[in-house]
Amino acid sequence: MEQSKVKYNFEYDNKVKVCFIGAGGHSFRNIYPTFQYAPVDLAAICDVNAERAAAYARQFGAKAHYTDYREMLQKEKPDAVFIVTSYHPDGRVQATDIALEALRAGVHVWMEKPTASSVHEVQQLIQASRESGRFAMSGLKKVFFPAIAKAKEIISSPEFGTPSSIYVRYPQSMPEFSERSDLRKLTSLLDHVYHPGAIINYLMGKIGTMSYEREPFNGGSVTNMRFLNGAIGTLHLTAGISGSSPLERLEVVGNGANVVVENGVKLTYYRNANRPAYGRSASYLVDDEVAPLHWEPEYSLGQLYNKNIFYLGYVPEVLHFCESILAGQPPQKGTLEESLEIAKLFEAYRTTPEGTKAVINEG
Repeated sequence: MEQSKVKYNFEYDNKVKVCFIGAGGHSFRNIYPTFQYAPVDLAAICDVNAERAAAYARQFGAKAHYTDYREMLQKEKPDAVFIVTSYHPDGRVQATDIALEALRAGVHVWMEKPTASSVHEVQQLIQASRESGRFAMSGLKKVFFPAIAKAKEIISSPEFGTPSSIYVRYPQSMPEFSERSDLRKLTSLLDHVYHPGAIINYLMGKIGTMSYEREPFNGGSVTNMRFLNGAIGTLHLTAGISGSSPLERLEVVGNGANVVVENGVKLTYYRNANRPAYGRSASYLVDDEVAPLHWEPEYSLGQLYNKNIFYLGYVPEVLHFCESILAGQPPQKGTLEESLEIAKLFEAYRTTPEGTKAVINEG
């Protein structure tokens, strides 16, 4: 992984003309600010609340604002649209329908996760993208975390060996099985399963089968997975943990090596090393050439990497989308195909009782 210097928006010669649908708190904090570091020409903002659309246009430098996204797309004719919206009353994802319209209108789409509430809807987006020749990318920010990207680099190296197992911890509950036919009761699970699901797919590939057990006290669960490549994994949804606790943990095991990411930013690579001789070793210290490698950020300097929009992957994903458009090449991360695999996992939770094996992909 190479360190690269970030360009500021005003330093780009070529930019993507962009419209933005949605003016909510999440987009204000985490998406609009990324445009300072991306080749974006923000032409217009749309929100059903006209005052908010106007306020966001003033704040982020858009030249126009609208309350009707169809009118905006027709008048502005952007290269791409960013969509950060909410849910329909029935629990479906609003952005799914908007993205379909935008693709069919010949506009590239970046949409915040969740991409859709069903496998069928993701497949519709894939088809629309293919037919229109326009790219669609979801905000799978976890695969753009610097720590997760570095973990991918490590587990792909020959010295790590074949990744054989993975453990992912994420704080999320799910309702009991009898309630899961009502999509309105699953918006929290749908909204958040995309995070661990993205990491699992990015690092280990497609899931073949899964089964899970759920506890009744907090709605937490443990899922066991078998991947198509033969590896195994565990997804621990830790509902009930303290609000002061670090939320996430990742560990991937190879052949004599393992890599751990704590709290999304602290990465340790335990390189292939022999254990000290049992009953004979006077020191726990191993040789320098096989000693663990550890990375974590320092927070004393006003560096860009200390901004959450960098270490949480927001700037890298927006850059990847814009650079893909300018290069005329489909995005390689955050793809609809990745979202499809996460949607399959979500549907398995929705339709499979506890303790029952679900087939996610045929081997």
